[in-house]
Amino acid sequence: MQSPSTTTAATYTTIPISGSDVISRSIQNLSTSLSRHRPWPEFLSAAALDAPASISAALTRLRQNAKYFTTNYAILVSICSAASLIGSLVALILYAAVFGLWLVLYFYREDPMAAWGRHVDDRVVILGLVLVSFAVLWIVGKVNVLLIGVAVGLLICAAHAVVRNPQGLFLDEDDAVSSGLIGPPLPAPLASSSRTKDFAN
Repeated sequence: MQSPSTTTAATYTTIPISGSDVISRSIQNLSTSLSRHRPWPEFLSAAALDAPASISAALTRLRQNAKYFTTNYAILVSICSAASLIGSLVALILYAAVFGLWLVLYFYREDPMAAWGRHVDDRVVILGLVLVSFAVLWIVGKVNVLLIGVAVGLLICAAHAVVRNPQGLFLDEDDAVSSGLIGPPLPAPLASSSRTKDFAN
């Protein structure tokens, strides 16, 4: 029987596994998520930029582009946040480390974790992350600078989402239905009767 630590990254287990295996799998999940970003030439295409016709159109663009370019926007906000801390290398390193811990141990962790032969409850993990975060905030400070960087990143993303015309983007089936590009699938009896009428004609 194969042990949990030697299974593939796509196979998760309910049996607690070691912290190193949890971190390895979480990093692979994070890498997979980042690899799903849209191509940057598509994201930065000047030909697709124009002013929305109305506030309603702007809000529709904001929603569609936020869903389509989610990973790109997350990367952009992270870059702006890091750039705001360039003046303080220690703050940048510590905040990046805390952010990485949250990503690896909470947001992208899908396996239960064990430490020293005991299962570590999720509430303990969250409490540990919160304590570490507050400790870094207390030691480093510069929260206002970091928040300014995040705000600038969000504003840039919002501006891009409003002026980036989403027409021609490849939407998934649910988005296509909700935007009216295609109709919902017909129930089986209606679909078969429709095919029969077409055949008769």
